[in-house]
Amino acid sequence: MELKPEIFRSYDIRGIVGKDIDEDVANLLGKAFGSYIQEFLRENVVIVGHDNRESSDSLKNALINGIISTGANVIDVGLATTPMVYYSRKLLNIGPAIQITASHNPGEYNGFKMCLKKDEESIYGEKIQEIYRYAKQGKFKEGEGQLRKEEILDKYINQIVDKVHLGNRKLKVVVDSGNGTASIIAEKLLKKLGTEVVPLFCDLDPTFPNHHPDPSVPKNLEDLAKKVIEEKADIGIGYDGDGDRIGVVDEKGNMIFGDFYMLIIWRDIITRYPNSKALVEVKCSQSLWDELEKIGARPEFIRTGNPYIKAAMKEKNVPFSGEMSGHIFFRDEYYGFDDAAYAAARLLRILSNTDKKASQLLDGINRYIATPEITKEVDDNKKFGIIEKAVEYFKSRDFKVIDVDGARVIFDNGWGLIRASNTSPKITIRYEAKTIEDLNNIKNEFEKMLKEVM
Repeated sequence: MELKPEIFRSYDIRGIVGKDIDEDVANLLGKAFGSYIQEFLRENVVIVGHDNRESSDSLKNALINGIISTGANVIDVGLATTPMVYYSRKLLNIGPAIQITASHNPGEYNGFKMCLKKDEESIYGEKIQEIYRYAKQGKFKEGEGQLRKEEILDKYINQIVDKVHLGNRKLKVVVDSGNGTASIIAEKLLKKLGTEVVPLFCDLDPTFPNHHPDPSVPKNLEDLAKKVIEEKADIGIGYDGDGDRIGVVDEKGNMIFGDFYMLIIWRDIITRYPNSKALVEVKCSQSLWDELEKIGARPEFIRTGNPYIKAAMKEKNVPFSGEMSGHIFFRDEYYGFDDAAYAAARLLRILSNTDKKASQLLDGINRYIATPEITKEVDDNKKFGIIEKAVEYFKSRDFKVIDVDGARVIFDNGWGLIRASNTSPKITIRYEAKTIEDLNNIKNEFEKMLKEVM
């Protein structure tokens, strides 16, 4: 199969298996990656892991064969969440790594998340394009690399348990892995932390028969919410397909979105980081911004995309950040990469050291009326052009536009956002305002814009 440039996206390689990606593509990527790290990094070992999709095992074998054909060695950590692969880099002191996963995409998709240097997280942007260009030129090293397997699951779980100690309050937790890869750790970790665990869809099944493993979508947490209420549990935790994104449901069955999760954490850690910068993804609620100012942090907007946020956190020395989608990053007491299991543990530590219910952890915040993310299918090659036109449209009409990622347009009593997805052929839109009337006014303004630019 021909190597298609469109599968090399903003921060990973991703496409439909059999149409965009197959074993030949995986093998070619392995040859390119193995050659690249030897030529430019003077490294010769690659960590490889994979999620539980039906295509992942065969793609892994083809990828590994490609890597070792260049003379580079492979450490196969097997079935693993993406955070487990990230952790294995720290554990083994090895930079280059590839995780085979398509995260929250439908089952017919698969892909590759790549890491290079020890002191950097997953690669993105121009570096991914550099790997594409290197693969296309086809001049690969030849050799006979070695393959060995490494069991890291128990080590990964134990290091979280060692880092996070819950309080005296015994918590009852419902955990929903959506039959994804996090099923291998979800119940085991929570029991080791000392909670009473009610597992839900924690059996591995790559067909995802119960619901799609994307906890940022409210309908995918409906079963979790029902189970939390039925079990009279303190909280519900959901994971995405590769275990790097978290979803949270309070004791009433209400979803705590990523920006409100961040608000809870910032309230907890700000005393240790007074006057800290706080990175706010453009999709996040004004509630988060308001609260950050209230507690003495210095918020600033940043573009969506976990590699960009991780890089900015390191550059600006920010202890904690996240995305609405549930990617959560702790440099405070942790490694800085997105790890939903660790994020769950940190939230449970807060809850176990208070007599408040989960819903009460958000008491006292400013509340707004917001829409969920509204997605529109568009041509992958046209989506960024649409966003450029939207930015120009609002700026030409003297609106205040935050354009670090798409256009977050500021109105008197709210805001609207339009941006291009980095992982699929879509644009996303979201509105938030003080009243329904304000929300409708913002929506009407955006609909006028869409008629002109699309």
